[in-house]
Amino acid sequence: MLDPNALAQPTPAQRIGRAVVANGVVRTLAPFLPIVFVWWAVAAAGIFPPAFFASPAEVVARFGELIYTGVLPGYLVDSITRLAYGAFFGLFIGIPLGYLVGISRYARRLSWPLLLFFQAVGDIAWLPLLIIWFGFSLTSVTFVIVYTVVFPLMVNIVAGIDAVPRDMVRAARSLGAGRTRVWLDVILPGSLPAVVTGIRTGLGYGWRALIAAEIIVGTSGIGFMMFDARRAGQVTEVFVGMIVLGILWYMTDSMVLAPVERETVERWGMVRRPEGAGVAR
Repeated sequence: MLDPNALAQPTPAQRIGRAVVANGVVRTLAPFLPIVFVWWAVAAAGIFPPAFFASPAEVVARFGELIYTGVLPGYLVDSITRLAYGAFFGLFIGIPLGYLVGISRYARRLSWPLLLFFQAVGDIAWLPLLIIWFGFSLTSVTFVIVYTVVFPLMVNIVAGIDAVPRDMVRAARSLGAGRTRVWLDVILPGSLPAVVTGIRTGLGYGWRALIAAEIIVGTSGIGFMMFDARRAGQVTEVFVGMIVLGILWYMTDSMVLAPVERETVERWGMVRRPEGAGVAR
């Protein structure tokens, strides 16, 4: 007869898995502990008035209140929805244009000065015009995100295509490959790591542009919550918004974007990542 207590004991694989997860949590949280300690010490010392500088305990308490009342989840859903819209259209526009500019000499000659010019113009600089054209709407916010995502993505794709060794292209052609085969077998796989890096970079810029746009033109979202809290004198909500933004992006980048970039570089990149090294750039 089987012992019920024996069934409840974790297997060696489960113990190893739990140890790995615990180690990852410790490594993730450890760098933040000194910052939290300094934050707590400054708040406890009363260097700044409580109305201007909230303590960690106050921020945690306010975080719980915003979760309980549904304010924070609602605003968070609004922000993520806007980012999803902007990211979708940004990738839909940026990837084809990036490959067009990277492959065609004529397209590059015509568009490269424009690409550099508009990349230098900040996304927030468009907001006065967007407010006039579209008002305080989702369209204005989406335009800012798309604008922010497209140009870093295109630049990375062009750089990725240029980084494909010409010897590989000549070798494929010497073996009888036509333009389509060279594109599918050499240029596309060789440029994929740069595409993934461009997506990671563009979405990071797009996330920051989203918050800035919500602060200026938004009627909901995390950025709006922080700005509205500033007008109401709720410093704790500003701290909550900043922490939520950092945690959410850290989770998205470390759990989704960084692994995809790493696997893409190792599978299709021209230089494989050494054991224990960071992501190849």
